[in-house]
Amino acid sequence: MKAWCMFVLMCCVGAVGAKEKSAPASDFVKYAFSLSEVMLHDVVNPPAASRFYAYCMLGAYQALNQVEREPFDLSSRFKIRPDFSGVPIPSCVSKDFVAAYAMLEVGRQLMPSGYLLEQTQATLLQDFRKKYHFSAKCLEENVAFATAVAAQVVDYSRTDGYSKLSTLKRYSPVVEDGHWYPTPPEYMAAVEPHWQTIRPFFLDSAQQIPSRNAAEFSTDKDSPFGKLTYEVYEISKKMSAEQRAIAGFWDCNPFAVQYSGHAAIGIKKISPGGHWMGITGIACVTSSASIEKTVLAHTLVALTLHDAFISCWHVKYQSDRVRPETVINKTIDPSWRPLLQTPPFPENTSGHSVISAASASVLTFLFGDNFKFTDTSEAYFGLPARNFGSFRQAAAEAGVSRLYGGIHFRDSIENGQEQGEGVGQAIIQKVQGVGRP
Repeated sequence: MKAWCMFVLMCCVGAVGAKEKSAPASDFVKYAFSLSEVMLHDVVNPPAASRFYAYCMLGAYQALNQVEREPFDLSSRFKIRPDFSGVPIPSCVSKDFVAAYAMLEVGRQLMPSGYLLEQTQATLLQDFRKKYHFSAKCLEENVAFATAVAAQVVDYSRTDGYSKLSTLKRYSPVVEDGHWYPTPPEYMAAVEPHWQTIRPFFLDSAQQIPSRNAAEFSTDKDSPFGKLTYEVYEISKKMSAEQRAIAGFWDCNPFAVQYSGHAAIGIKKISPGGHWMGITGIACVTSSASIEKTVLAHTLVALTLHDAFISCWHVKYQSDRVRPETVINKTIDPSWRPLLQTPPFPENTSGHSVISAASASVLTFLFGDNFKFTDTSEAYFGLPARNFGSFRQAAAEAGVSRLYGGIHFRDSIENGQEQGEGVGQAIIQKVQGVGRP
């Protein structure tokens, strides 16, 4: 596997029409974070955020892949292969520029407030004029190329079933013990109950990676489910400062609300997928990755997040499992509230656990095991950085954070980690061997 990674990186070294001084990985990471800022503005839900990241990064990858003229092509292993066609490459093409511009252009067209990315595009243009002395004509040709590539990716995105979600049958909670029901303080409706109908990139279907059955609901405190419920309740009563810090660091709930009197105040937080995109950027900068590896890593992680959410959401709405808050309020303590605000969708499997394990698998595949890094993804929100000895260590902490936060049962976390590892390994199997024969 490591040999294949080295082979891919060797294949990624291609000729460029002009003598270009390559921008560092940190430049691409900076432009990529603009996507997260727009999603924060729009309060995009976690599955939808993963879709936006996936197509935006696919735009960057396709632009770079056309310039490199190499046969390494992720899209050749998609479930439904896109009908992407070649776009004439400018003689003064900049790999760094077209990758970033295509990424932003896809976001501009797909996101509800995508127009906000026009300012980032303007900054990108200004950066390349000042730092790399690109002429107005050369930049114009690069913009035209990147825009044409982005248009093909946007066209492909319109065939994935997303536009049909609003036409599907409205979801109604089952008013029976053991089933998910809206929780305080907002009692929000279920988020994306039909997300499993979205087309995956690599997975054959939403059902491809199964999950172990969760403990059967029971009001008996000595039953497996009863013990899981009391574990959540007891942990909440004696949490350490470190456990609270872990829960807060991985909260990533874009729906969080606080009340001031009668006024509800939304709390801006990055999505779980956004956190792992941040970790991807940190890995690229820490390792001084080339633009080729930086774009490859961001694209593969984004596509993995997309498929992991589809897999997870299938299990969530199939199991329709109740949240700890609902059970504890009804059977143990009516006034109890979890440390973290309960997200508005069924409990099993844990989304954080699934997407974190899947992302960690792919990042380990790309950067190796025991990759040490400092996670500053939440610094934007005023949270201190955390240090990790590997991506899988970070994923394990992300999973257990949901137990500390009081929003998941332990078996949902463990099942989710197993499911996410399955998603990651299935994708790795799909992309292995792509490249020169």
